[in-house]
Amino acid sequence: MSDTILPVLLCGGAGTRLWPASNVGVPKPFLPLAGARPTFLATLTRVADPAVFADPLIVARSQHRYLIEASLDEAGASGALLFEPEPMSTTPAIAAAAGWAAARDPDALILVLAADHAIADDEEFRRTVVRARPAAEAGRIVVFGISPTSPETGYGYIRPGEPLPGMDGVSEVEAFVEKPDTARAGELIAEGCLWNSGNFLMRAATALEEIERHAAKTSAAAKAALSEGTETDGAIELSRAHFITADPISFDHAVLEKTDRIAVATATFDWADVGTWSSVWNATGRDDGDNVVAGEVALVDTAGSLVSTDGPVVGVVGMTDTVVVAANNAVLVAPRERAGEVRKLASKLAEVEGALIGGHARHYRPWGYYQSLDVGPTHQVKRIVVNPGARLSLQKHRHRAEHWTLVAGRIDVTLDESVVPLEENQSVFIPLGAVHRATNPGDTPAMLIEVQYGDYLGEDDIIRIEDDYGRLEE
Repeated sequence: MSDTILPVLLCGGAGTRLWPASNVGVPKPFLPLAGARPTFLATLTRVADPAVFADPLIVARSQHRYLIEASLDEAGASGALLFEPEPMSTTPAIAAAAGWAAARDPDALILVLAADHAIADDEEFRRTVVRARPAAEAGRIVVFGISPTSPETGYGYIRPGEPLPGMDGVSEVEAFVEKPDTARAGELIAEGCLWNSGNFLMRAATALEEIERHAAKTSAAAKAALSEGTETDGAIELSRAHFITADPISFDHAVLEKTDRIAVATATFDWADVGTWSSVWNATGRDDGDNVVAGEVALVDTAGSLVSTDGPVVGVVGMTDTVVVAANNAVLVAPRERAGEVRKLASKLAEVEGALIGGHARHYRPWGYYQSLDVGPTHQVKRIVVNPGARLSLQKHRHRAEHWTLVAGRIDVTLDESVVPLEENQSVFIPLGAVHRATNPGDTPAMLIEVQYGDYLGEDDIIRIEDDYGRLEE
């Protein structure tokens, strides 16, 4: 058995309860919600101690690869990538990750962590994991239980049983309790119940055995998806044909509520699942009015509220316990106590073009990102940011011409047979059909404003001639 524990970071899902900031293009683990550090980046830092943890295995969607790699670079970390073709809840993801780990070390210990949780004390987190290790090595699935600080209705609860002999702070599990109402939550706390964090430590072999025992169809689907998966640039893409035959069921429902190998480690660190705007409010520092504010915000006689904007100035007067979020050209207003119901908007928003995708959101690429600022029948305005030392593909378009104006940094523009260096406040015109590329030769990000004009402005109107990132077949 390895001396280190393999963190498995689950990054699936679109985070629709955190609309409009979170969307399928940039889901919640990668967002600085209400000005806080992205939880995925914080999680990478939390498992960075090489004396305790191996490099993580990250389970995500392939469309988020550039977000993941940018976060790894920022954290100075490395990790393996396992891509789900579709989000299928946690049991298929954990089954595939456990299979990946067991193939490399039959005795591997895996620490399954949701990438969208907030934990205040990283050192106490590591101590809790180390304390839970002997029980996991003995074949237990150890779930981390959190001492409640309030009667939360958005979490499941765990009723601890008898302490495990010789295991510090680890107990049997007497019962799992589904998300209760406020009154019942208060009773559960009085009875000594814990919040179910949804994070687990176990042997990879234990996970595989229990998933096969209690969710055989999903076990077989994940095993086949892994064995028939394809590897591209060091990342494994699970076989779609096999993976989608799994049952989309959570690990809690598929395994934890049925297995006789479950145990709970009582955690002493502060924890929050920042899955709703209400939980973001709970987990974030507040001002004297009990408000969380981010961006250009003005408040008058407002208390207990979360007000966040990524662009337009937002003013709020006379509101209490309210959520106001302006992001990606959309606005959400809701009572804070009903913020968890934002998910109900998903079906309605799906009918509005770009609402769930985030039409004005940042779209990340291996060279940086772009953001659409304005779109008309024959024009589109974009902000394009090119990372230091990076360059776009050498390309041309069938349907549009472009004007580039540099507003920060410097770029070298390849234009047919010439190279045009651009400084700030300089522009270049790219005629329809011209071969072109932007290269950032500097050591700071370069930002340009692109104005497109043509009869078709889709992202598929790109003919790549050369590309540093293997996208010529796209």
